[in-house]
Amino acid sequence: MKILVCISNVPDTTSKINFTDGDTKFDANGVQFVINPNDEFGLTRAMWFKEKQGATVHVATVGETTVEPTMRKALAIGADEAIRVNSVPTDGYFVAQQLAEVVKNGGYDLVIAGRESIDYNGGMVPGILATLLGMNFVNTCTNLEVDGTNATAIREIDGGKEKIATTLPLVIAGQKGLVEESDLRIPNMRGIMMARKKALNVIEPIEATKATEDTKFEKPAPKGAVRLIDAENIDELIELLHNEAKVI
Repeated sequence: MKILVCISNVPDTTSKINFTDGDTKFDANGVQFVINPNDEFGLTRAMWFKEKQGATVHVATVGETTVEPTMRKALAIGADEAIRVNSVPTDGYFVAQQLAEVVKNGGYDLVIAGRESIDYNGGMVPGILATLLGMNFVNTCTNLEVDGTNATAIREIDGGKEKIATTLPLVIAGQKGLVEESDLRIPNMRGIMMARKKALNVIEPIEATKATEDTKFEKPAPKGAVRLIDAENIDELIELLHNEAKVI
């Protein structure tokens, strides 16, 4: 089985986010980037297939040279090869078109992507990718088993979970539950040294449609000041909740 894991290079959640040029561009200065958490769950599951079933695991992303440390980390975790499409990931449709070309040229049986990235939270790439490729698709996937060309998946739905039987080739949009956080892997020194010898292939993007464009960013409003009420003063608390906060 040949697996492609789609990786997004996203800001660490502890990073302080700023914008430049009149809030029209994201300021990457001083920001620490990491593998998108939903993608890391998928990569870890792919490593399980590699170790248990002898699968070959490649990782791919759309980005410029700044994303290469993240790809090297994926190689250090255990991926066999990395592919970087040399372009700025402007929107989900553009990214999906680039990744579809990688899948077509690579002959992959299983494509694992995160449900969404934690930067723009678009949640559109996996579904568009499956549509472009004409592959079966399972969204919000929390478990995946593969036996030959048959696959069994569990996905979250409103109010519960759904078990699905399907076949390869397959695209899934994974999330926590595909593996648990305790299963995630930290590259060891041997993995880091081996990653330096693994292929990181750079390919040029195909001509593709850019369906959307970011015009302006806006930070959430700052939190208001906290007012402390004496624990014994229940009347004042009720009065403030009723007349000022207007929640009762």
